[in-house]
Amino acid sequence: MLFFIQMAEKLKPDFFDRLQLVTEKYLTYRRRSRRIRKEKQKSKNILMDWIEAFLWAAGMVLLINQYLLQAYVIPSGSMIDTLLIGDRIFVNKIIYGPELLPGVGKLPSPIVPKRNDIIIFENPQYDSRGPAFDIKQRIIFMLTLSLVDINRDEFGRPRAQFLIKRAVGTGGDRFVQDQGNMRIRPAGESRWIDENEFNTFSGMTHNLRRQMDQSYYPALIAAGRAAGFRSLGLSLPSSVQNIAFRAASIDYPDFIAHDKARLEFLRGAFPHDKNYSRLLARYNQGIYVPESRLLPVGDNRDNSLDGRHFGTVRKTKILGRASIVWWPGGLLSQGSEALPRFGFIK
Repeated sequence: MLFFIQMAEKLKPDFFDRLQLVTEKYLTYRRRSRRIRKEKQKSKNILMDWIEAFLWAAGMVLLINQYLLQAYVIPSGSMIDTLLIGDRIFVNKIIYGPELLPGVGKLPSPIVPKRNDIIIFENPQYDSRGPAFDIKQRIIFMLTLSLVDINRDEFGRPRAQFLIKRAVGTGGDRFVQDQGNMRIRPAGESRWIDENEFNTFSGMTHNLRRQMDQSYYPALIAAGRAAGFRSLGLSLPSSVQNIAFRAASIDYPDFIAHDKARLEFLRGAFPHDKNYSRLLARYNQGIYVPESRLLPVGDNRDNSLDGRHFGTVRKTKILGRASIVWWPGGLLSQGSEALPRFGFIK
């Protein structure tokens, strides 16, 4: 034991000497590095300094927007009262697998979109100007945090490249709409269930807005029949004309009820023409949602261009889920109960 103590006493001075030498070298190196950086900073052009800072910030914004959170502005009232016109939101891009590049491929994700998610996807009816323009537009849009959008039509209005809706239907579901009220027959069910009843049973608490009063449906149906008369070049009976004129005052008519009434009249006029029966089947049998797809519908049911128009959307085409309102819009125009809130979107 005495031997080991004596050896430790002999080593102490050498150890501390080496520690002091290493520390001095490190401090000298750090001081020299700082001095070199300062000298380089002094000799650098101020303009180049600002450009480098901007490019670095721009690169970080692009990476965040492309793979983590994308900035998006609500362009229409299709999601009132959940989201209002002008709301600026962040979309979670990583949850379903981010795109490798704007409009090019997607990374896989163990999480798939499910019923009741508020999803963002490219409008199936969008007419692209080409990948180069789409990438440029999305880069500018992301760099400016959704303040500048160069994707506009000939009248200067933003083109609806992306849509944000609620996923109301999943694989195996079937939906029909009767006078604005949707009914669902989930996979495995033998009966149709009113959507409000289904939502209550499933614990979904979002509000559905109707902007067309039920009392207008007789006029709207009469207007659909009147459209059938006109397409055949026939004069309108006064009984139809006297009711149909009220439909002109409807701001957001139920297009399905109108078209269904028109087709029913035409099928009655030409019962041998199977084309009218085939077109009516879309409304009578409803929309079927395949396993790999979702049915996106706006919470504002009478003012939404959604899956009832263009059909279902592939899950692989879903770009992200709406997550946060970071700047609310429409503060004064929507009524006190509909005021948007900062925070998470449900």
